[in-house]
Amino acid sequence: MSKSLTRVRRALDAAGIAADIREPGPARTAQQAADAVGCEIDQIAKSIIFRGAQSGSAVLFLTAGGNRVCAEQASALAGEQLGKADAALIRAQTGFAIGGVAPIGHLNPIRAFLDPRLMEFAQVWAAAGTPRHLFALDPQLLPGLTGGTLAAFTL
Repeated sequence: MSKSLTRVRRALDAAGIAADIREPGPARTAQQAADAVGCEIDQIAKSIIFRGAQSGSAVLFLTAGGNRVCAEQASALAGEQLGKADAALIRAQTGFAIGGVAPIGHLNPIRAFLDPRLMEFAQVWAAAGTPRHLFALDPQLLPGLTGGTLAAFTL
């Protein structure tokens, strides 16, 4: 088991969540993930990470798979202009590679914002630390697990 996958499993166990981590095949995109597990695209909790222009730190926006993050709304929430986070920042902050960023199990704490659309489902799926692994959970658990704030930031 990869180190990334192990960190996600430990975070779930520590939270008392008996999530079933699956390896359904390539799931680098929200559509691939939805197809792989047989759910609606918006049931995929997609991790989008930006870099704060002033702070240089990473900020996580966990959004429904079919939604796009509005840069202006995201910057307003973060309190600073946001730009694209590169692979090195994402790896350093979260410990995950692009395409497999889980909402939990990060190497370092990260500010997070959550798309309210995710809360409309009984179950959502998220990356489990690799581009091939996913886990399902009740989205109502996401704010507590991630320390994230529910906020409108999508187009």
